[in-house]
Amino acid sequence: MKLDFWQYTHDPLEKVVTLIARRGLGEGERVLVVAADPEQRAAISRALWQAGPAESFLANGEADSPGADRQPILLAAEPVAVNGASHAILADGMFRDCPGFARVFLLFPPELAPQARQAWRAQDGREGVERAYYAQEDGRWVKKG
Repeated sequence: MKLDFWQYTHDPLEKVVTLIARRGLGEGERVLVVAADPEQRAAISRALWQAGPAESFLANGEADSPGADRQPILLAAEPVAVNGASHAILADGMFRDCPGFARVFLLFPPELAPQARQAWRAQDGREGVERAYYAQEDGRWVKKG
């Protein structure tokens, strides 16, 4: 599993989720966005629906809604991919184990960096886990480690 730690400082969370989700869909993957707070999931959902011109919006739905298994992007409180997603975005900055996903993105603001570092260290020596750390510099995403 690829495990990416993304510390966002310049862009709002919703923009970062949209960027990652669009890339995942572009690679032919389905995406699960995980956030415990229903209001945060609603804000992310709105941003995905408004992600561009009508032909490029990012269709999404809640995991407990009818037809959730058909959604290319699903939003949920827990990392359970009802839609068969291979990519999980942990949007609320809280690390969770995500078995069965090929790629997991932990998004976190600077104030949650200590928890992200703890999650990073907890992955030391885990077989099959490839970690990377990205940060925003001058409006660009830069791989740091």
